[in-house]
Amino acid sequence: MSVSRSPLSADRGLLYLLLSAASWGTAGAAAALLFGSSGLGPVALTFWRSAGGTALLLLLRLLRRRPAGPTRALDLAVNGTGLTLFQIAYFEAVHATGLAVGTVVTLGAAPVLVALGAGLLLRERLGGAGAVAVLGALGGLAVLILGGTGAGTTVRVPGVLWALLSAAGYACITLYGRATAARPGPRPDALTTTLHSFLIGSVLLLPFALAEGLWPSQHHLGRTLVVLLYLAAVPTVLGYALYFAGVTAVRATTAAVIALIEPVSATVLAVTLFGERLAPATLAGAALLLLSVTALAVAETRQAAAVRARRSPHRPCRPAR
Repeated sequence: MSVSRSPLSADRGLLYLLLSAASWGTAGAAAALLFGSSGLGPVALTFWRSAGGTALLLLLRLLRRRPAGPTRALDLAVNGTGLTLFQIAYFEAVHATGLAVGTVVTLGAAPVLVALGAGLLLRERLGGAGAVAVLGALGGLAVLILGGTGAGTTVRVPGVLWALLSAAGYACITLYGRATAARPGPRPDALTTTLHSFLIGSVLLLPFALAEGLWPSQHHLGRTLVVLLYLAAVPTVLGYALYFAGVTAVRATTAAVIALIEPVSATVLAVTLFGERLAPATLAGAALLLLSVTALAVAETRQAAAVRARRSPHRPCRPAR
């Protein structure tokens, strides 16, 4: 993940994003474990995740002993603020409406927002199939919100709104990361970007975490510390370092679509570990949303292949006669 003159290959970028999304899928489950026993609210939990990630990244920086690469104040502000919004709104959504619904809405809405933003800001064409997929995803969200409840699961409008706000934060850092990849000259490595983003997030969150209640309760303190360490190390340090590296190598919509691995894994954890159940209408809305975004991924893949074919310098040669 060091600064390089040659850009990251698309295949490696896709692998990084795949691993990143898989690690993120466990963050909501870790938060759900802590909400019931640690005494921490969503804001304090997000602060400790950011602060713990910052400490681990500083340690890695000292061990690595490599130059950090250039940084810009605007990059730090956008990534730090967007990442903080993404995290805190997601934990608020999980706290308000449950792990399954909160995750599905967040990661289902994110590709839609990214696709629309990529078309408007980055001139990435969505195409007719992509537009139909976006409309289908919006319809799926509507069904999901109005779908009622299942055993152990309640779809609450405030939680859904928090999830949509989280998706907006994710779309912001995805689109900005893709836009900065087109800039000429060297870029900071993924470790540096992640470190600065979480440092800014920790500073922004500290006063709000103090107001909510910063310190965990003594009850099950050992388990709380273990889960917080896992939350800082795996879905934070590892997940976001891989994300910031991979997002520069693929189209913005593709990056958002790959993140759908997260709601799949998080929903499985919600059902198997926490006993959450989705009502038939809610399940239908989630299925429509995910199928629509899958169609968006297919359209995106075909679009990218067509662009590569047009840009290829090689042309088939006709045999001499």
